Amino acid sequence: MTELSALGQTVSEALAGAVVKHHVTFGELTLEVEAGEIARALTYLRDDPACEFKILVDICGVDWPQRPKRFDAVYHLLSLTKNMRIRVKAQLGEDESIPSVVGVYPAANWFEREAFDMYGIAFDGHPDLRRILTDYGFAGHPLRKDFPLTGFVELRYDDELKRVVYQPVQLVQEFRDFDFMSPWEGAPHILPDGQKAAAGAPEKKA
Repeated sequence: MTELSALGQTVSEALAGAVVKHHVTFGELTLEVEAGEIARALTYLRDDPACEFKILVDICGVDWPQRPKRFDAVYHLLSLTKNMRIRVKAQLGEDESIPSVVGVYPAANWFEREAFDMYGIAFDGHPDLRRILTDYGFAGHPLRKDFPLTGFVELRYDDELKRVVYQPVQLVQEFRDFDFMSPWEGAPHILPDGQKAAAGAPEKKA
C-alpha cells in the first residue's frame, strides 16, 4: 500500500461516517465526504499530526447537470511538513447548502464567495456571502453548464437617462456563418458578395 493510500485509509477510519470513500488517481489522494461533515473533516486534516494540511490552496465547484446531486464542492489542501497534497470533495444538490469552513481556514472566505458567484453554491455560516467577480445586478451563475454564453442581461450607458442600465440581451443576429478559411494561407482570390457559393458549384455541361 502506498503512502497516499495508507493515509486515505487512516483518515477514513478516523472520520467514520464523514468519509464516503477515498481513492488515489494520477498520484493524488481524493477524499469524498458528506457535505454536512466538511468542517469536521477539514479540521481533522489540518490538526492531526499525521496530516498537518495547514494550507487551503483553493475551493472550486464542479457542475454535473444530469446528476441528482448536481454540484461538487472541491477543496485542495497542502501540507508543507509532510510534502503532500490532498483533494476533498463533497456532493450537494442545487437546493442544498454546505457549511462554511471560514472558521477552519480563514482563506476560505473569498474562495467560497467565488464558488457562490460562479456556481450558486451556498455556504452556511459564511460571514459575508455575496458576489465577488460579477457586477452588481448580475443574473445567474456563469460557470453552470446551462448558463447561456451571451448571459441574460447586458449593461450599457443610457444617454437619455444619464445612467447605466441593465436590459435583456438583444442579439443583432442569431448565428454567424464561418468559412473556416486559414488566415495564414488566405483566400486565393476575392469574390464579390453572393458569388462565393456559385464559384464552388460544379460547372454545368452544355
